[in-house]
Amino acid sequence: MKILHISGAKGWGGNEQQMIYCIPELEKLGCENVVFGVRNSVLEKECLLKNITFIPTKGSKLKNYKNFSYLQSIVNEFNPNIIHLHTSNSLTFYVLSDLWYNFKIKCVFSKKAMSASSSFLSKYKYNYSGINSILCVSKTVKDNFSNVLSKRNKQKAVVIHDCVSMGILNVKSEVNLRERYSIATDKKLIGNIANHTDAKDLITFIDVVDYLVNSLNKKDVVFFQIGEFTKLTAKFESIVKERKLEDYIIFTAKIVNAFSLNSQFDVFLMTSQREGGPTSVLEAMLIGVPVVSTYVGVVPDVIENGVNGYSSKVKDFSDLATKIKMLLESENLEKEFVTRSRDIIQKRFTASIIAEETVRHYEKLFSV
Repeated sequence: MKILHISGAKGWGGNEQQMIYCIPELEKLGCENVVFGVRNSVLEKECLLKNITFIPTKGSKLKNYKNFSYLQSIVNEFNPNIIHLHTSNSLTFYVLSDLWYNFKIKCVFSKKAMSASSSFLSKYKYNYSGINSILCVSKTVKDNFSNVLSKRNKQKAVVIHDCVSMGILNVKSEVNLRERYSIATDKKLIGNIANHTDAKDLITFIDVVDYLVNSLNKKDVVFFQIGEFTKLTAKFESIVKERKLEDYIIFTAKIVNAFSLNSQFDVFLMTSQREGGPTSVLEAMLIGVPVVSTYVGVVPDVIENGVNGYSSKVKDFSDLATKIKMLLESENLEKEFVTRSRDIIQKRFTASIIAEETVRHYEKLFSV
């Protein structure tokens, strides 16, 4: 089976990481894969490193007018059985292309994020008749996305979770956080891996630290926040300074292979208010660090509160802080959470398992 993957991503995020995790496993299952994506993007570099066939766009944008006819030539030459769209802008690009060229190829759209515009044009593309299936990364995303889907397209939506590659267990970070930032060995390290966006709710992250340190008097901790800086970063840094939390919060900016730092954490914390996944939680669970998270995205599917991790309502910083304290003060609980979480990931969320599920869906779709 031949799969043409299309992505309009320039930077790096969960969508792109999932492609890099999953496509090599699809290859093992007999799928021939080609990625059509943005020239000089991070995705192009990663595909080349993984020996994944990558066709770069004409120009620096997917929606460059030259790429519409270029897609037709790629389709004619590669003759795919399935076209798999991985980003919202790739869906826009495909709809416009299909309206002109009428490809008559089964098409799959992966929906990862929670937000979905309800504008007329957005509703049109999300409900486009040429989309044969919508793969939602979690039940949360499926329920949220259904608000903008027609009755017909709601029936096309299914849940296929994000995955994590077992290969990450072999990746060792070149960064030793304790050494780089001169952190004493008696300090507990709590990690958060998230870019500086509104969805990640790093204000609540700071609130958690403030409550843990100043209300619960837990001062033997250092929180590492790892992720790409944005225009919101200065605001976060200002709040940390105002609350005199400089000794307890370190913003590192983006670190390559940030997931590999999980082995240095005593607890992984996620404070997002909106999520589709994220992959970072799955990675932490596989690597072996107990997770405390808001109840968003894939969390309801992978964490049973108090059994293999802790979850709290969005923005409930006091509850998140209290649960971190409970974990740090119970070594047995940490071990139980780690063992149970790793078992869940290995049985249900590895790249090989999700690839098998994806291929079954491709085959079912192609046979109709």
